[in-house]
Amino acid sequence: MKYAVKRIFMLLCTMVIVSFLAFAAFELISGSAADTMLGTQGTAEEIAALEEQMGLNRPFLTRYFDWFFGFFTGDIGTSLRYNQPIWQLIAPKLGVTLCLSILSFMLIIVVSIPLGVRSSRYNTGVKDGLWSSITQFFMAVPPFFTGVLLTWIFSIVLHWYNHGQFPGLKENFWGSVGYLMYAAIAIAIPRIAMTMKMLRSTIQNELSKGYVRTAISRGNDRPKVLSRHVLKNSLVPVVTFLAQTMAEIVAASVVVEQVFAIPGLGRLLVASIADRDFPVVLALVVILAFWVVFIGMLADIINQYIDPRLKLGGDRK
Repeated sequence: MKYAVKRIFMLLCTMVIVSFLAFAAFELISGSAADTMLGTQGTAEEIAALEEQMGLNRPFLTRYFDWFFGFFTGDIGTSLRYNQPIWQLIAPKLGVTLCLSILSFMLIIVVSIPLGVRSSRYNTGVKDGLWSSITQFFMAVPPFFTGVLLTWIFSIVLHWYNHGQFPGLKENFWGSVGYLMYAAIAIAIPRIAMTMKMLRSTIQNELSKGYVRTAISRGNDRPKVLSRHVLKNSLVPVVTFLAQTMAEIVAASVVVEQVFAIPGLGRLLVASIADRDFPVVLALVVILAFWVVFIGMLADIINQYIDPRLKLGGDRK
């Protein structure tokens, strides 16, 4: 419990630092929001009046802390492009991206772990070369290319779904899940190959250790040794890698959502950058940063549960 509390405290400290740096960076890059709203035709008097109306003439730290605490209460400003509260703009799209990320991650877990365990049996020979070639090939395939290929096959040729006609999670949940499944497959394929390769390597490394040979020589069943000891010890680096994968899935969705015309955070981020809607971009950057840091914290807690010797910052004796 102490370890979890420490990690949560570190998470909060990290988010304060990240949000402050992001807020300061967008303050320097974008300039005044009043300039963006009024454009080149706005006079100095009009810009000054709008800045006073929006509270932009207040001290920087005052505006940052107002924004930071508003982030957790749903009041982080108004979109310059859509003229509506940012949380109202983000909330429905957040659910779509979260659903896509969960589907992708479930596919990675369900497919890669059994195949990684199975492929670890082959250390030499033709089958070993075949598994290595397959994983290398799929690791090299970018998600956007797979997305285009899946769209052509399942939408244009087979007509299994209508491209660009996302049903909506509230209106048709299962229809939306079916639509998102194609994008999830495109995101998951290279990461399934990466996870298989890492799990296969770590299992083969564990199998070569003395405690495994000793356990088998004493008459223990090999599959039981593999499931009870080898797999558990092999999961520590894999869990860390899966945490990085879960964070990278969101980054991959930025591109894949464009391919499948999915109205998620990725599509909103691209549109907001194009429209110079910097308050929305700032909010999305902080949300994505929080996701990355949160997943990293979760992976550390899970790894410490698997192997209590891995307490970060703990006493080493």
